Amino acid sequence: MTEAPSEAFDRQEVIVLLGESHGGQKQKFLPIIRSGNGKFFGLGESNTPSLDQMEGRFAQILPPKAATAENRALAQVMLKVKGVTVPQSFRSRFDR
Repeated sequence: MTEAPSEAFDRQEVIVLLGESHGGQKQKFLPIIRSGNGKFFGLGESNTPSLDQMEGRFAQILPPKAATAENRALAQVMLKVKGVTVPQSFRSRFDR
């Protein structure tokens, strides 16, 4: 390798969108489009196939199953002991 990847003539700039839920994972690679002077112009259409599995530092962060009511209550008590306050209007969209 004689040149830095950032200086390679054939480099591709993309934004990687990763989403994860208990039901599965999704990812998209959106190419960055630049104008003639090198400034950001927009995002292109994803031209890569969808992947079934993701591995890496930011993949599979969620626990394998949703927290129970007891787990959430214990976490709230622990946060309170540590001095962390939760806004009164906070209601997780994941509350069941």
